[in-house]
Amino acid sequence: MPYANSSADRTPPSVCPNCGEDVPARALACPECGADWETGWRDIGYAGGGSADPEDEFNYAEAFDKEFGSSAKPRGVKPLWWITGIALLVIFLFGALRSLV
Repeated sequence: MPYANSSADRTPPSVCPNCGEDVPARALACPECGADWETGWRDIGYAGGGSADPEDEFNYAEAFDKEFGSSAKPRGVKPLWWITGIALLVIFLFGALRSLV
């Protein structure tokens, strides 16, 4: 696409191809990321529907399972620490009930 001679002849894209935000009709730059004619508005970008969208290749379910796992109990916590935590909770509750009586 050939560029117009003056910046007044240029109309910005309705959606920024760099970040995907809506761009006002007479804006000189994207209000979100600052992209403009000089710094990189393109006809096709990853946010504008081009084929280079990095999120297409990212598997959220796999990343979630890798980060948090599928079990409720955290990995690496030994049973001794679970028993210690429960014992401390019982002692605390016993002390709180005793102070009420």
